Amino acid sequence: MDDYLNDMALFVEVVKARGFRNAGQAMGIPNSTVSRRISALEKTIGLRLLHRTTRKIELTEAGLIYFERCKRIVDEARLAHEQLGEMLAQPSGILRVSLPVDFAVTYLAPLVVEFAELYPGISFDFDLTPRRIDLVSEPYDVAIRIGESENSQLIARTLASLTPYLYASPGYLKRSGEPDKPGDLARHECLAILKAAAWTLHDGKRTTTVPVRGRFALNSVGMIRRLALLDQGIVLMPQEVVAEDLASGTLRRVLPDWHGAAVPIYAITETRLLPAKTQRFIEFLQQRLAR
Repeated sequence: MDDYLNDMALFVEVVKARGFRNAGQAMGIPNSTVSRRISALEKTIGLRLLHRTTRKIELTEAGLIYFERCKRIVDEARLAHEQLGEMLAQPSGILRVSLPVDFAVTYLAPLVVEFAELYPGISFDFDLTPRRIDLVSEPYDVAIRIGESENSQLIARTLASLTPYLYASPGYLKRSGEPDKPGDLARHECLAILKAAAWTLHDGKRTTTVPVRGRFALNSVGMIRRLALLDQGIVLMPQEVVAEDLASGTLRRVLPDWHGAAVPIYAITETRLLPAKTQRFIEFLQQRLAR
């Protein structure tokens, strides 16, 4: 099919150039190759397209019909390539992104605003959901995910990694006391995703796994953060998510020498061939999150 389409384009060029030699010079191929490919095209179609003389070529009746159809096809293909080139060079259009709810609201929102100001030609369609959307069958350009990457058929680009630390409100620490070592967490209320039974912590030299308990089982980072602010326990989450709370003093770091394992953030796409709007968005997040 590719050869057939190329020969159609060559036929259009021959007619426009009024000869094999001029067409060959325009396309950078030998005159003999042009003649051979046009003859092969005629054989494939089963009709003569050109009358050839020593001085010029003329379209047959079939050739005229074929030329008019082919010229439209070739012009449309050229226009499509030009428009795609513009998409790659100048970001525009609707960017459809699937985002994790809490991370998007608490951390990505100001970055999205900054990106939107840089690229006024882009509009946004965001889907904030914990659901693992299907990039193959659903109309999303990119999905931002925290934690493990998705199936190997998709393209995962690492944006950054976030290290979780331990935090609690001054009210909770006043009521329950402050842990001095990781083992003390066993007697505290710990707010964990889906009621995790243990936290694995590191201090650069040592690793320890401590049992944790709590009255709340949640699957929302935003709700866990809110409960911590309401004096309900100790949380383990990235500093980026609680930055405003730390600045205002409504949360405090506890066991400052200890932290959890770094959690990767990925941009997931179906393909490596991305339009400019998607490529620029991923590059922007890589640069900002790397800070």
